[in-house]
Amino acid sequence: MDNKPVVSVKNLGLIDYQEAWDFQENLFKKAIDLKIAKRNGETDEIPENHLLFCQHPHVFTLGKSGNPENLLLNETELIQQQASYYKINRGGDITYHGPGQLVVYPIFDLEQFFTDIHKYMRFLEEAVILTLKDFGIESGRVDGLTGVWIDGDSKNARKICAMGVKSSRWVTMHGIGFNINTDLNFFSHIIPCGIDDKAVTSMQRELGREVNLEEVSRLLQNHLAELFDFTIKS
Repeated sequence: MDNKPVVSVKNLGLIDYQEAWDFQENLFKKAIDLKIAKRNGETDEIPENHLLFCQHPHVFTLGKSGNPENLLLNETELIQQQASYYKINRGGDITYHGPGQLVVYPIFDLEQFFTDIHKYMRFLEEAVILTLKDFGIESGRVDGLTGVWIDGDSKNARKICAMGVKSSRWVTMHGIGFNINTDLNFFSHIIPCGIDDKAVTSMQRELGREVNLEEVSRLLQNHLAELFDFTIKS
């Protein structure tokens, strides 16, 4: 009998940030409520795990530990850039999401996998590292910083994937922003993740060509399934 966790995968397409956040919050709350009910002996059900893939219109998001001064635009300039701005409940500082960037939101009950947030973050990073390797791009980590970097140990270090998560009762939400065909000019309007001495890049910039985002999604999904050892719900 296969006792692997089961994960439902959904592609939300290009979706407004607030709409996606509300969708996540709903799944997140359902999972937590179910865990409380199970602990109280009211049910034998376990929470469903979800893996959401999407893109967002131009938006800047500030994590709960972030510094608002890392957004370099005022309200008028945000409107001119056709961008929105949200203060949210994930960890981390400020980041940008927009078309051409693959955003992935795992809503996982980690008690079905392992109860280790550090390991969870490293597995997310590793899935991105393996996906980049599929395209011939070598990447890795930078000590003390989350996310995935290219030439991370050199003065040319550049970030290709940002991460910020929230967890409660071992249920996760939020996730990763992976620059595929992202308009990198938008990063000039922020101090990304509060780091002002390192650049930002994308797969398109590194490869010198546009990349098929659906192919990246498929490969990333497969690597996540292998690392977390889950079965995809058909």
